[in-house]
Amino acid sequence: MIRLFDTHRLGELVLDNRLVMAPMTRARCVDTTPTADTAEYYRQRATAGLIVTEGTPISPEAQGYVHVPGIWSRAQVAGWRIVTDNVHSVGGRIFAQLWHVGRLSHTSIQPGGQQPVGAGAHPAPESKVFAFADDGNVGFVDVSDPRPLSTREVGRVVDDFARAATNARVAGFDGVELHGANGYLFEQFLNPATNTRSDRYGGSLTERARVLLETVDAVTDAVGSTRVGIRLSPFSELFDMPPYSEAADTYLYLASELSRREVAYIHLVDQRPAGRRLLDTDFLTTFRARFRGTVILAGGMTREYAEDLIAQDLIDLAAFGQPFIANPDLVARLQSGWPLTAPNPNTYYGGGAEGYLDYPRFTPAPA
Repeated sequence: MIRLFDTHRLGELVLDNRLVMAPMTRARCVDTTPTADTAEYYRQRATAGLIVTEGTPISPEAQGYVHVPGIWSRAQVAGWRIVTDNVHSVGGRIFAQLWHVGRLSHTSIQPGGQQPVGAGAHPAPESKVFAFADDGNVGFVDVSDPRPLSTREVGRVVDDFARAATNARVAGFDGVELHGANGYLFEQFLNPATNTRSDRYGGSLTERARVLLETVDAVTDAVGSTRVGIRLSPFSELFDMPPYSEAADTYLYLASELSRREVAYIHLVDQRPAGRRLLDTDFLTTFRARFRGTVILAGGMTREYAEDLIAQDLIDLAAFGQPFIANPDLVARLQSGWPLTAPNPNTYYGGGAEGYLDYPRFTPAPA
């Protein structure tokens, strides 16, 4: 029986175990360039079978959070090269998560103070992002009203993703993950409540999925399908995304199309509102039948739940988020049954080494 600590082949890579460090925004890069601390943060956690970086904006327009590292400039690519070299030096594997937040941004971090862009002009009135307040201090502020991307601009965004993927390869990443989850740009196109466009990117289910699939095609042309994954969050209502009747059909269609394109993996996120699982075994069974590649699942993961789903062949890899913040040695702790340290939420975003580099590894008592 396959277990959580067994190896797994992912495209051309062999992962040492089936634990994935999920992407988590930490906002530690003041000038949007990865630092020595960034490199050390990921190196400390490189015993994960696979690391997926924090969301990495593909362009200045793509930013929704201040102080996150981008991947559009030479300086950023050079900074990420230090990160990947550090991870590889201890045997780790790392993918860059390529990110465009769409409407979930604020004018204070947009180029020239412009409006954020999205599938449409529909705002997200109950949503906040980590940006500059009116007094110049950094904190959580209400998102700004967006404007819709023109048809031509959508093509430019696709090109931005392909360019970012190429930059990621130059920076030494093992692959890239497109962020298609959590209410960000791609999900804004998928959802008919936020996508009321009348061009080729709006209308039917297949037309609303067009920009995501065009981006996958452009990125796989740039770096190869075996080095491309995508993150999706079926049924999520995060960041004011309304439910819609075609949600299941949408994600099953994507599963089929992404399987046909032979991407390396799909990374599913179960948002678990009020502790209730959105992605139950029935959905995972149906999804698995449509997608032949590696399936990763994140959201409220435990060792026991992960091993149960792996044993049922419903997923291949299990992604852990917050536990990796406070437990850089999470793989060893789970494998040995050692206790887990609880992370401090006050140090999740911004700041320096505190709550970032100073969580210790577990030292068992002498026998």
